[in-house]
Amino acid sequence: MLLAASLGAAGAQDVTVAALGDSLTQGYGLAQGDGFVPQLQGWLAAKGSGAQVLNAGVSGDTTAGGLSRLDWTLSDDVDALIVALGGNDLLRGLPPEASRANLDAILRDARGRGLPVLLIGVTAPGNYGPEYKAQFDAIYPDLAREHGALLVPSFLAPIEAARDADGDAALRDLMQADGIHPNARGVARIVEAIGPSVADLVARVQD
Repeated sequence: MLLAASLGAAGAQDVTVAALGDSLTQGYGLAQGDGFVPQLQGWLAAKGSGAQVLNAGVSGDTTAGGLSRLDWTLSDDVDALIVALGGNDLLRGLPPEASRANLDAILRDARGRGLPVLLIGVTAPGNYGPEYKAQFDAIYPDLAREHGALLVPSFLAPIEAARDADGDAALRDLMQADGIHPNARGVARIVEAIGPSVADLVARVQD
């Protein structure tokens, strides 16, 4: 009931959310309607929300790249921001302190503009060592607390959970052949998990 009420209230006004991210946001390897942003848009519409989600995902982008294009992403019509960056920092083994500084700058800028933020994290693999993983994984909850942002700890959490339950069969069913990007079914699971947090983000615009 609370979710429906918040979405109904948000739908009464034009709310624009920019989704700043990398290939996971952009929809790499998927048909136009199957990516994260269009499926999220459909989820919101099905819940009665009139919010619009702008796809500001760029394949290959790092946290530094997201920061560099923040000014033109946050146009005057943007009311809230989703930040889903860090996967390419991990693929390149970039220092966690650099990723933290970039994300901190993004959230600081958004807060200065009075924009509510949903921060969506990624979890580091173990192959960089336990110290790297601990430092990187701490970035997202630390910054969410510091800046008062909503938090989804891991973009790929629903797929990771399916893998833990069903093994490689789940990965074949939910991931593209590259093993990095979700397919349309995988994105649908991600949207079901993240959608309520986006609804909360939209509701914050009304506060």
